[in-house]
Amino acid sequence: MQIVIVGAGAIGSVYAALLADAGHEVWAIDTWAEHIAAINAGGLRLAGASGDRVVRTFRATTDIAEAGPCDLCLIATKASGVAAAAQAAAPAIRPDAVVLTIQNGLGAGERICRHIAPDRVLLGVTDGFGASIVAPGHAHHNAMKLIRIGELADGMTERLQSLETLWRGAGFDARAYANINQLIWEKFLCNVTFSVPCTVFGMTVGELMAHPERWAIALGAMAEAHRIAQASAVPLGFDDPVAYVTAFGAAMPRARRSMLLDHMAGRRSELEAINGILPEMGLKLGIATPFNDTLTAVLRQREAGFGGPPS
Repeated sequence: MQIVIVGAGAIGSVYAALLADAGHEVWAIDTWAEHIAAINAGGLRLAGASGDRVVRTFRATTDIAEAGPCDLCLIATKASGVAAAAQAAAPAIRPDAVVLTIQNGLGAGERICRHIAPDRVLLGVTDGFGASIVAPGHAHHNAMKLIRIGELADGMTERLQSLETLWRGAGFDARAYANINQLIWEKFLCNVTFSVPCTVFGMTVGELMAHPERWAIALGAMAEAHRIAQASAVPLGFDDPVAYVTAFGAAMPRARRSMLLDHMAGRRSELEAINGILPEMGLKLGIATPFNDTLTAVLRQREAGFGGPPS
């Protein structure tokens, strides 16, 4: 299969390496010219959960036009880059090709559908899947757990099952779900609880949970998101959201959320797709969001000092 991966950062580089090793024709696209040049000069060094080796079996470029038409387009940018990636990718996909994005937060599907027909869009969400860039041309695969994928409009389809087979054939634990939007919302509630609060207070997950006042703020933000989910008739697989997010956090007490790592490196984060999206949603539904209003305002002010576009 011909696969174009738009966004060859840490996770996109892992996707490119494993899919290329599985025999697919892969192009990795990114605006980071130094990283692309390093891959083209000496291959991608990939270390960590999937082994330590140099992968030379895929091509990389800063110009998506070089890749030509593809059968599958993976959008692996951060949430802030999804719309631009979809716009750039639209001319490079075949009429029957599909577009898959695996993102934190909400709204990725809607942003893609501004440029690509909704019936060609699939969504994904990860569980315990992490990666980092060590240096240009060198990625580290921190963990390799579950990738959940599904149709934008939910439901089980033949192409979704075929895509599950493709991912699994490349060594990923990937599973197709008929209810991907439910799963995205369930992870979203966890992200709302931990990503921005941990970043605002500069804490690990366990430190946040151990601090009564700050943990109450995190749970307040989550409760607002949960009320919005209920008002939006989102089906959830649990009755007690506090118990759900508490169990999620208790499993990773030493973890620093990726948003906190972004801020530690002076990079803008995925704020607008996580807590930052809730005030607007609440306004439309008549649901007050004071916790998320405040947390979002704090991080927007900080990020204004970072300069440059969101990473």
